[in-house]
Amino acid sequence: MSEAAQAAAVQDTFDVVVVGAGPVGQTVADKTRAAGLSVAVVERELVGGECSYWACVPSKALLRPVIAVSDARRVDGARQAVTGPVAAGGAFARRDGFVTGWKDDGQADWVHGIGAELVRGHGRLDGPRRVAVQTSRGERRVLTARHAVAVATGSKPAIPAIPGIDEAKPWTNREATDSHTVPPRLAIVGGGGVAVEMATAWQGLGSQVTLLVRRSGLLPRMEPFVGEMVAVGLAEAGVMIRTGVSVTALSRPGGTGPVTLTLDDGGALEADEILYATGRLPLTDDIGLESVGLSPGAWLDVDESCRVRGLDGGWLYALGDINHHALLTHQGKYQARIAGAAIGALAAGRELDTAAWGPHAATADVHAVPQVFFCDPEACAVGLSAAEAERAGHRVRAVDVDLGRTVKGADLYADGYTGRARMLVDEDTGRLLGVTFVGPAVSELLHSATVAVAGQIPVGRLWHAVPCFPTISEVWLRLLEAYGAGGEGGAVRDGAD
Repeated sequence: MSEAAQAAAVQDTFDVVVVGAGPVGQTVADKTRAAGLSVAVVERELVGGECSYWACVPSKALLRPVIAVSDARRVDGARQAVTGPVAAGGAFARRDGFVTGWKDDGQADWVHGIGAELVRGHGRLDGPRRVAVQTSRGERRVLTARHAVAVATGSKPAIPAIPGIDEAKPWTNREATDSHTVPPRLAIVGGGGVAVEMATAWQGLGSQVTLLVRRSGLLPRMEPFVGEMVAVGLAEAGVMIRTGVSVTALSRPGGTGPVTLTLDDGGALEADEILYATGRLPLTDDIGLESVGLSPGAWLDVDESCRVRGLDGGWLYALGDINHHALLTHQGKYQARIAGAAIGALAAGRELDTAAWGPHAATADVHAVPQVFFCDPEACAVGLSAAEAERAGHRVRAVDVDLGRTVKGADLYADGYTGRARMLVDEDTGRLLGVTFVGPAVSELLHSATVAVAGQIPVGRLWHAVPCFPTISEVWLRLLEAYGAGGEGGAVRDGAD
């Protein structure tokens, strides 16, 4: 910035400057304000971020009526009461309520309510501890941080550069969650979480969905049986699934009307809309990283307290999607709590505790990341998969349970309940390394698994955590029985190291 521009800019100093006011930025702002630090929060779009308006919240609002109807149809006596399809208009209206009509007044008031200052505009790093903001009023404002700058700008959809992509005007997660019309035919490219959730939602809302998956299966980062069972559920709902196929070109003359997809197997497909759910890229290409010697557009490498590595002074923190640890809102908020505590400690002159499971170390990003996909059936997991555990050198034993055949609570929940659970036990320590569930309503089981994995609870001790009868959580009893814990000749220690 020129000397004249610097002189003309409004300049303010705060203890902490947060760039990005999504859930992650809000959390670190709240944590540092609670430590008595002055905070400025910069946001160029809506306060509340992607999660509140175009991802977690609206997608679950759209999915809920679809899953509710599906659950009712699984229970005799209830299925007879379901006489028609999901009313898309009602689902859209409910979604609109949850995103407050894409207005952020309430969330902006929350920022003011914690005592932070909200600066609306595009914030860019402008050298060490400085953020230059082009405000929404056309002004230039320079914010200086005494202690820390926390960047939580999130990620954006990865769209492939193939012929016809611009004229095709593909949907991303934003259009898939804010549309008020149901496309008769929707092609979804991808096989991960966004793809399977949106396939569930839009098939249930009335689209004929075709899912195009480059790999051989769905949800490739989870246990293989998860993708297989989700594929069966989607197919039973009417979704057309084609695996091992890629889109090589798109055509939509004039940018209107149907879009034609050219496939690498020589075939073609016509749809009314196409949704790309093929991964995410960091929103770091235009936040001034070059001003501090970092590469624009890159994921940011951080230490245990989420401080960016390689910068003198340890003043820059990268939280949420942009550090590429786990692109999940709850993990970003966890990181923000860790970083906020670290910033507060350093500002008070205290040393950081970054030992394993210490208050300033985001250890769960490695050992105990929970994730849920709200497709039908639901799929969720925490910790490692069997393949990941073996690659990491653990000596593991996998224990599997069929929920429908062995858990009375599951059988009561739905006629012909289909689901599966797996726990991975480290045979050298007798502790859980990972747990996976797939089936209707399993998402509410996940936190018990997360506590067990994060707490490194010996499997034998879990025998004394008694599940209520008749609930689906009895799966824990079935898993422990299958492993041999608690009974005569049980192979698991019950106690400390």
